[in-house]
Order: sequence, then structure tokens, then C-alpha cells
Amino acid sequence: MPDNPHGKFIWNELNTHDAEASKAFLAATLGWSFEAMPMPDFTYWVVKNGEERIGGIFEFHEPACENAPEHWLTYVAVDDVDTRCKKASAAGARMLREPFDVPGVGRIAIVQQPGGAAVAWMTPKDMQ
Repeated sequence: MPDNPHGKFIWNELNTHDAEASKAFLAATLGWSFEAMPMPDFTYWVVKNGEERIGGIFEFHEPACENAPEHWLTYVAVDDVDTRCKKASAAGARMLREPFDVPGVGRIAIVQQPGGAAVAWMTPKDMQ
């Protein structure tokens, strides 16, 4: 992680209904490989380009996501996700997911900007 990654794009995540089909497509077309990261209720897949970890695959597993379209979600590093979310709310954003902790990774929130675009903000563990 750079000395001060605040404001920089740091991760991309595919949100999908079928992780296996997505992995097969991405492996066949881009040559990517995948590393399982077991979570309590699901498996998160880390996307690798050679040995470099470049993103992830999250398979929808909650009923509320049943009709959600598949999409790529971009993550931006922020110095303090809680403070930045308060500023975003005051500026007209809507919190799609309030700040939460991912052990060993950092603190994340999903923000919908006033125009409708969604982005994930993360204070990585090494910035906390």
C-alpha cells in the first residue's frame, strides 16, 4: 500500500450471481486465477493476475440481492471512512451500506453519490 493512498482506487470487485461461471469466463479470457478466502457464510474469491492480487469476486448470497444486476464495484482508499461518510451524507449521498469492519482488511462503506453511482470507500487496515 502506498504511503498515503487516500483518494486512490485500490480494489475492484465483481458482484455476481454465479462465481464459478464468472471465474471460468475471466480465466479463459484474461488468464486470471483465483484464491479462495473462506468467510463465515460464503467464500470470497481473490482475483490474481500472476501472483498479484488485483480484485475479488463476491457471490450474492442474501435474498435481498436476488434481483440485483451483476456489476463491478470499485474501492477507493479513504483516510477515515466514518468521517468521510458523514461528509458524503451531508453532501447528498446515501449510504447503501454503513461502515463495517472486515477483519484483517479494513473498514468499508458503500456510498451512492447524488447522481446515483455507487462506490466503496475503504480505510485499509494499515491506515487505521
